Amino acid sequence: MSQRIAVLGAGPMGLAVAYQLARDGHRPVVFEADDRVGGMTACFDFSGLQIERYYHFHCTSDSAFLQMLDELGIAHQMHWVETKMGYWYQNRLQAWGNPFALLRFRGLSLVAKFRYGVHAFLCTKRTNWKPLDNVEATGWIRRWVGDEAWEVLWRRLFDYKFYDYSSNLSAAWIWSRIRRIGRSRYDLFREKLGYLEGGSTTLLNALKADIEQRGGSVRLRSPVQKIHIEQGRVTAVQTSDGLESFDKVISTVPLPYVPRLIPDLPQDELQKFQALKNIAVVCVIAKLKKPLSTNFWLNVNDPEMDIPGLVEYSNLRPLDHSIVYVPFYMPGEHPKFSEADEVFLEKVKTYLKKINPELRDDDFIDIRASRYRHAQPICDPGYLSTLPPTALPIRGLWVADTSYYYPEDRGISESIGFGRQLAREVVQ
Repeated sequence: MSQRIAVLGAGPMGLAVAYQLARDGHRPVVFEADDRVGGMTACFDFSGLQIERYYHFHCTSDSAFLQMLDELGIAHQMHWVETKMGYWYQNRLQAWGNPFALLRFRGLSLVAKFRYGVHAFLCTKRTNWKPLDNVEATGWIRRWVGDEAWEVLWRRLFDYKFYDYSSNLSAAWIWSRIRRIGRSRYDLFREKLGYLEGGSTTLLNALKADIEQRGGSVRLRSPVQKIHIEQGRVTAVQTSDGLESFDKVISTVPLPYVPRLIPDLPQDELQKFQALKNIAVVCVIAKLKKPLSTNFWLNVNDPEMDIPGLVEYSNLRPLDHSIVYVPFYMPGEHPKFSEADEVFLEKVKTYLKKINPELRDDDFIDIRASRYRHAQPICDPGYLSTLPPTALPIRGLWVADTSYYYPEDRGISESIGFGRQLAREVVQ
C-alpha cells in the first residue's frame, strides 16, 4: 500500500531516501531549509561557474553512486582522470602519492619512509575494521609509522582538523579514509578519480526530477520546525505553513538538530543526540587566472599555515580557470569558527602565493567562503555503539545522517547507498 512519508533534508541521503521510496510506489515529500537541493553537495554561481560550495570527487569503488547514474541514464557523463598528489613541506613542493614519490621525499629518513609505506599498503588490504573500532587512532598510527613519520606526515592533519579532539578518535574511522584513497589507484603508481559533467548539479537535478516524475515532491525553503508525536506514534510535521499529516517521517538532517526537531523524544534518547560532537568547516574557494600546481590534492605541513591540505579541483574536472578549495576544519565551538570570512580569505591568498610565488593579487579572479556548522561527526573509539538506532522508539519515526555508515567517511556514494537501504527498511 502506498504511504505518504516526510523526508527531512535534501542532501544526497535525503534525496536517495525519497528516490527509493518514489520508485517503490510511495509518496515522499522532501522538506529542505535551503533554497536548493544538495546539502554539502549543493552548487552556487561562482562568477558564472556553477560549482559545489564544498569539493567532492568520486572513486572507482563508489558502487552505489555509479549504479544510480546508470538508473538515471547519466552514466555517460561520468569521466575518469589520472590525478596527482603533492606535498608542501619545508617550503618545497614535492611529489606524493606513490612509492617512487615516497622514496624521493625530502625531509624523512629511509626507515620512516618504509614504515609509512607498509602501513598505508596494509590499510588498503585490510577488510575487517572491527578490531580497530575501539582503538585510539593517533597511538595506532604512531605504533606503525614511528614518531618521525608521525610528526612529518600525520600530526598536522589531526591538529588542524580535530584540535582538542585529536587524541580520542577511532582508528577504524581513520583507516577507512586511508583505504578509500588507496583503492582509487589502478596500479601502485597511478591514481584515478572521477568527476561528473556539470558537477554534482547534474546528479542532484536528475534525482529531483525522478522523484517528482514518480509522484514525490521536493519543497525548498521549507524548514521543519517540529515533528509531532501522539501516543507513541509520529503524526505530523510542523512548518511555517502549519501542520501536515504523514504516515511516517525520516530525518536525514545532522543529528545535533534532532533534539530541537523532536523535543518529545524520551529523555535518554535526547541525551544520546546531545552528546554527539561535530566538526565545522569554513571552506574557501578561489578562482585563479593561472594554476597553483599540477596536483589535485596537496598535503600541507607548514608552521605558517593552519591547514592540513588543499584541493585544486580544476586538475580533476577541466574548467576555464584554476579552482582551488582550501578547507579550514575545526570544532564548531572553537573561537576560530566565529572569525570573519575576510580573515580566512586573506589567509588563503597568503598561503597560495607562498606555494606558488608566481601568483599575484590580480591573479585572483574571485574568492569566497562557505560555512557548515555540522560538516562531519567526531568519531571516538566505539562510535557506532553510541548512536541511537535509526528506528527510534516512536512508531513511524527514523533518524539518520552520515554518522550511520561509520567507519566510512562522509561521501556521496555512501549516503546514496545508506539512504536507499533505509528507505527499503522503513516500508517493509
